[in-house]
Amino acid sequence: MLQSLAGSSCARLIQNNKSTWYFLCLILVYVLYLVFGAVIFSSVELPYEDLLRQELQAIKRQFLQENECISEERLDNFLEKALEASNYGVSVLNNASANWNWDFTSALFFASTVLSTTGYGHTVPLSDGGKAFCIIYSVMGIPFTLLFLTAVVQRIMVFSTRRPVAYVHQRWGLSKPLVAAVHASLLAFLICSCFFIIPAVAFTILEDEWNFLESFYFCFISLSTIGLGDYVPGEANNQRFRQLYKVGITVYLIVGLVAMLVVLETFCELPQLKQLRKVFYLKKERPEDRLNILDHDHLSFCSVSDHAASLREEKPDPYIQGRPLDTPTGDDPIIK
Repeated sequence: MLQSLAGSSCARLIQNNKSTWYFLCLILVYVLYLVFGAVIFSSVELPYEDLLRQELQAIKRQFLQENECISEERLDNFLEKALEASNYGVSVLNNASANWNWDFTSALFFASTVLSTTGYGHTVPLSDGGKAFCIIYSVMGIPFTLLFLTAVVQRIMVFSTRRPVAYVHQRWGLSKPLVAAVHASLLAFLICSCFFIIPAVAFTILEDEWNFLESFYFCFISLSTIGLGDYVPGEANNQRFRQLYKVGITVYLIVGLVAMLVVLETFCELPQLKQLRKVFYLKKERPEDRLNILDHDHLSFCSVSDHAASLREEKPDPYIQGRPLDTPTGDDPIIK
């Protein structure tokens, strides 16, 4: 009997805290997904890193053997300085010296990556003043960018999602969740074609060293605001119309980010996803619970009122000339 009572109490506890258990399961699944990604990335990329290290060491040994007048220490100092400059977007190669990182168009491209939180990292402020201004500019600019994107997306959503779904639902009488799901799928396919596939083909043509996979990879990394910085367009030495190209990429990133947010907002408004999200949320106070609280307060108030009324009834009514003292009317004389 005790076991049955314990089992029923555990079942009741789980039932009453269902959202909490779902939330804990969500945390566990997310941690496992992180571990899974780390294992796959490590197993895939570690051999390539080891191969690259071996190639660099072989080239370094060969260079020292061919140039015995240069010590390994001096070579390491030079390479360290060159790598440090490369991290700031400055290359020591002669054929790359023509590309400046802080002309107007490059600075405009940098500002767009900062405000959109993409941050490729190929160009960073060099001076202390530039770093301080970047902090102030980001603190004010990122919330402003979020406000701007939210306003733009909400206006676009009216014409791209809400009105078409409502029109099809009312016109043909189809189920609104079904219409919304089909519309979201078509919109995602359209955005993927216009902002991933077609730009990837364009980057494959414009960037000599990029294939289609690398171009598509850049589009996805950029519009998802991951911004790894391993591929940055317009940095080739023989890039034609580099200034105009940089401005075009800046416009592409902003418009593409708006399109991605429209797709995400469209999927977030699907009834199916709304029901899925509610599984992990804390439940709000139900109306009957509030009614119970109000009833309890009402009962308490009524008990106090009844008690006060009983006390008033127990007190003798004041009589004047055999009649209770009422509020004077127009027919009654005023007793002074």
